[in-house]
Amino acid sequence: MYDVLNVREDFPVLKNVIYLDNAATTQTPVQAVSAMLDYFYKYAANHGRGAHRLARETTNHFEDAREIVAAFLNMDVAKTIFTKNATESINTVSRGFPWKKGDHVIVTLVEHHSNLLPWMRLKEMGVELSVVKPDICGVVNPEDIRSSIKDTTRLIAVNHVSNVFGSIQDIGKIVGIARQNGVKVLVDGSQSAGNMALDIKSIDPDFFVCPGHKGLLGPQGTGLLYIKEPDIIEPVFLGGGMVSAVTTDSFKMEPSPAKFEAGTPNIPGVIGLGRAVEYVADIGVKSIEKHERSLAKDTARRLGELDGVEVYGPKDRAGVVSFNVTGMNAHDVAMILDQTRKICVRSGYHCAMPGIDHLGVKGTVRASFALYNTEEEVDTLIRTVSDITSLVS
Repeated sequence: MYDVLNVREDFPVLKNVIYLDNAATTQTPVQAVSAMLDYFYKYAANHGRGAHRLARETTNHFEDAREIVAAFLNMDVAKTIFTKNATESINTVSRGFPWKKGDHVIVTLVEHHSNLLPWMRLKEMGVELSVVKPDICGVVNPEDIRSSIKDTTRLIAVNHVSNVFGSIQDIGKIVGIARQNGVKVLVDGSQSAGNMALDIKSIDPDFFVCPGHKGLLGPQGTGLLYIKEPDIIEPVFLGGGMVSAVTTDSFKMEPSPAKFEAGTPNIPGVIGLGRAVEYVADIGVKSIEKHERSLAKDTARRLGELDGVEVYGPKDRAGVVSFNVTGMNAHDVAMILDQTRKICVRSGYHCAMPGIDHLGVKGTVRASFALYNTEEEVDTLIRTVSDITSLVS
């Protein structure tokens, strides 16, 4: 197991706050920030454009980052595409897939809006959508997905870990069901990449997406898209860097990943992401997963023992704990936590309104954990929530 206190030294902001909003975004280690500063100060130029030394060095660092990320998640480099976030990755698939009127897509009720709205919009093209409900803990029964498959089903889109419940879906079984029925599957790894040990080739989804700014510890404005068969997706954006030949009558696209990366990318962000992923790999993602899940399980248990506190999600959860204090608005609870103990949590619908509605509440307070959180921080959270409950008892 790694030394959490030593790791915290790489995240200076943690000296000022108790940061428990990691499901929204994690902090970025100084090593990754330094890598981005090196880009700006030592070799800043464009990627894949130009023969001069700065352009070559920029391109080398950018492509090195691609190799680092692909190796970490066990993905083919040529099928590893950089985007600005998971939302852009999902929209690239939803807008680039060869849909026909009458096609059918399956999603679940516990999806983040980013893995729901793009599929809902396909109704404009005559694509039908089915939404599979989870149990009250946010766990989806794969057999319910199986029973929703029709002859016209083309794709199943499902998150790996719910950002509301912390529930972990049986991705292996869902992918297997998709394979048995000749259906494509997209896995949203926004809450699992960097938080859990993943082997994308072993999971074998048709599409895998995740942001760089959560478990991978990278900066905002970075994301990943893995496409098992890149030729089946048409790029959404066209422009510089993704073509090998252009005339006034036609153009020839480069192969993946270049054809999906039109225009100047977030070069410093990608370089920082590469260094951040190295940081995660050096610590060990299995140790990180064990640490985060232990903190979350302890937090959920202790909150559940407080009178007037309702905790949501399964006992076997990832590093996410949603709860409410009876008689109080979630935002008010979050503000008290911030103002009295500098505890930063998320409150509201978490960009997952259908999932929250499934609970019959108007939002929750959410504490979510990262590799740098401590048991002492959990103690402070529990004590403060206990104090809050006394205000309404």
